[in-house]
Amino acid sequence: MMHKFILLALACCLLALPGQAQRVAVVRLPELQRRLSQPSDTTYVVNFWATWCAPCVKELPNFEQLNRAYAGRKVKVLLVSTDYASQLDKKVRPFVARRGLRSEVLLLNETDPNTWMDKVDSQWSGALPFTLMINNKRQKRASFEQEFTQPELTAALQQFLQ
Repeated sequence: MMHKFILLALACCLLALPGQAQRVAVVRLPELQRRLSQPSDTTYVVNFWATWCAPCVKELPNFEQLNRAYAGRKVKVLLVSTDYASQLDKKVRPFVARRGLRSEVLLLNETDPNTWMDKVDSQWSGALPFTLMINNKRQKRASFEQEFTQPELTAALQQFLQ
């Protein structure tokens, strides 16, 4: 009888635990650059965003839908937060959890955008949201300084993949 009670109590505790929280890795620019320069046939869709950017927040579900639609294909969605690293626990992780983001989320730990934006893309003015599509094996790269609707994002990726 006591064993059943212990097992029941354990099961209740396990069920009460929240789902696995999405991990948010903190990276510096060189690490992100190394990752995005790998000679693979994977197409990376890299969205630069921030928790305080209304257009960024509005379009995030579109990237999540894209991630689900291309699951199992050589397409990888990376959501790169440009919030300050000091905001990781106060803002970024709670935001990611509230929004239920399942795509890989990185926090870019760089404080002065003027020192790193050109290294990401020379055409980037600094406005958010900003999206890159990269496929190194095919030597293709496209950048978009705009907020995407779902049809626009899907069309841009389909055109990129051709």
